[in-house]
Amino acid sequence: MNKEMIQGVPTNIITGFLGSGKTSAILHLLKNKPADERWAVLVNEFGEIGVDGSFLTGKHTKEQGIFIREVPGGCMCCAAGLPMQVALNQLLKNAKPDRLLIEPTGLGHPKEILQVLSAEHYQQTLSLQKTLTLIDARNLHDTRYTEHATFNQQIAIADTLVGSKADLYQEADKTCLMAYAKAQGKENVSVIFAEYGNIAYSQLIGKSAIKVAAPHSHHHEVKKSLATEIVIPACGFIKSANQGEGFNSVGWRFSPQIEFNYKKLFIFLNSLKVERMKGVFITDKGMFAYNATHESLQEMALDSVKESRIEIISQQLDNKLEAHLMACYLSQ
Repeated sequence: MNKEMIQGVPTNIITGFLGSGKTSAILHLLKNKPADERWAVLVNEFGEIGVDGSFLTGKHTKEQGIFIREVPGGCMCCAAGLPMQVALNQLLKNAKPDRLLIEPTGLGHPKEILQVLSAEHYQQTLSLQKTLTLIDARNLHDTRYTEHATFNQQIAIADTLVGSKADLYQEADKTCLMAYAKAQGKENVSVIFAEYGNIAYSQLIGKSAIKVAAPHSHHHEVKKSLATEIVIPACGFIKSANQGEGFNSVGWRFSPQIEFNYKKLFIFLNSLKVERMKGVFITDKGMFAYNATHESLQEMALDSVKESRIEIISQQLDNKLEAHLMACYLSQ
């Protein structure tokens, strides 16, 4: 590694399935980080548009000691293009952080990321601390989650299981999570509950007890340009799709000159019946971030947005989504 690199950077993986509240938790942690520390966040997304990076940088800046790097496109740790290693090395070099947070996609395999971070290349540079897995305990009554291999792997690698959105639980949900943790989690896994992404800084501290095997290589034959790397054409937008793990995603990037009608946009986003939606938009009422699950839509004002972006994930996607979205342009 570069001689200027800080050695033994405390590193936490914060994982969880779609809609478990990872981004809200990271926003809370960043808001409450020690003022004299520099933190870096490496974000992975299932879709190729990349919204989380804009979501986080719209509220936090380098001047605040917060550095964000995004790896869109689903598989963060593939050996062919080494997207994770390249992004991580650049992030460490630029940020020289006191702590590193890694947020894998909700459909990603955190065990493979742990393998990469445990490789000899990073043994001196990183100090693997607790892995936190967020889980909405209400989903434990749904076989779409409990029978999904990735969902269970995320639980199996956790040092701490966080029952997120606990303000919405019945007592039976908490009991169910404790039982599921005992059955699927590692021995002596810690279980805590959190409301509104409120996780204490102290939960990050401590060595990870997870042991992983040596990393293995898995290759992609073709490395294509991601939608985040392409210049937006004259039509004003770029569309990209992805699929895997039983889900489909579709996303769009828009020219910075395009403004959306706030009222039309809100109505459209609120009408979506999908597993996951994230977006950042420039509207006639200001700049906003949107975060939706199948049950709720959250809105947050942003200080800055370079361009409007949206990513939608669901098992089935309506082919009329694009027409409805384009109808929200301010000029419409």
